[in-house]
Amino acid sequence: MLNWAVRYFPILRVLKNDSVDKGLILEIGSGSFGLAHFYRGQVIGCDVNFPAVPEENMLPVRCSGTSLPFADSQFDIVVTSDVLEHVPPHLRPAMIREALRVTHRLAVFAFPCGSDAHLLDENFRELHQSRNLTPPPWLEEHMQYPFPELELFLGVRENWTVEEFGNEHLRFHQWLNRRELSRAWCRVFRVCLRLVPRLLEAALRLTDRAPFYRMIVVVTRRTME
Repeated sequence: MLNWAVRYFPILRVLKNDSVDKGLILEIGSGSFGLAHFYRGQVIGCDVNFPAVPEENMLPVRCSGTSLPFADSQFDIVVTSDVLEHVPPHLRPAMIREALRVTHRLAVFAFPCGSDAHLLDENFRELHQSRNLTPPPWLEEHMQYPFPELELFLGVRENWTVEEFGNEHLRFHQWLNRRELSRAWCRVFRVCLRLVPRLLEAALRLTDRAPFYRMIVVVTRRTME
């Protein structure tokens, strides 16, 4: 649960700092919870599968992120959190193009970035195996491909403004993964998220320092239609 907060709190800050009315929001690869678990407004969530009942404020749509069933510029904001690393490298540019095609002005991409982050997850998988634990599906998928790099966004800079910032120190990510193997720690994290979310967010911001596990890329259309 705290891993979700680490991922989504920075994205929520991007949305909060956006001076324009939020409008219609799409999350690609939302699963059953995603941004809707933390955001109070409605979210259109698209994914190939929804393994649980979606959040009440999510409208689920089954589809592939590389072929979205939406019109050009249909959404004001598109969010893609920890999805690109699950996509084969040759399809990642197509997912980025689709996200930018359907957004009117803003897209936010968050993803584990680079070889050091990938090595950390390799070690986490080995920890599961050493303890005779079955690695979670998301971790097995992380092993299939190299993690995305920032160079993925070089081709969009002609028509878009691209900003990036880091999220989650590598050592904190390693510590958090190990703590979330414990049910007791997971209960503590749930209580903190429920009772003191603002204090927890402030504490998590202190972990946003290099070397980063994750990068967040904010892509904004340069000209408004």
